[in-house]
Amino acid sequence: MVHAPSLQHPLPNERIRFQAPLKPEAAKRTLAETEALCRTRGARLTPIRRRVLEVLLGTAKPLGAYDLADALASQGRRLAPITVYRALDFLIEQGLAYRLASRNAYIASSSSHGTAAFLICEACGEASEITSTDVSETVLRVLTEQGYQPLARALEITGRCQHCQDVH
Repeated sequence: MVHAPSLQHPLPNERIRFQAPLKPEAAKRTLAETEALCRTRGARLTPIRRRVLEVLLGTAKPLGAYDLADALASQGRRLAPITVYRALDFLIEQGLAYRLASRNAYIASSSSHGTAAFLICEACGEASEITSTDVSETVLRVLTEQGYQPLARALEITGRCQHCQDVH
């Protein structure tokens, strides 16, 4: 069942916010900020990378590379999957997207700070990023205590979103 994703909202007694798909005007603003960020880092947000990020910003569901290629094909010619993967690699390196290993899919990042945590609904497939300094600090402390060097810092928590709990 498909439902309208929730807007960014704090949870009771928490400093956590959810990232929903961006409306067109917010996506334009985010893309402009992203271009400026990339310039300051000496990185280049090419038109293809920009288009991939734009598609990711417009959905609450993680998308696979082939899903992205299909979505981009509706905007013009179909990109080869390797081109999409290269764009995704760049976005991940810049902290602009994450790969959700449990889904072998990608989602735009709402924050490039610390550890990201994603709540992934098993029923509808929606994934919401939560950002919390408490989560980031705890994960960093555990990693430091264990002397562990992570390759990626994204937590994936699967279950059922509020909407799907109410429906099922």
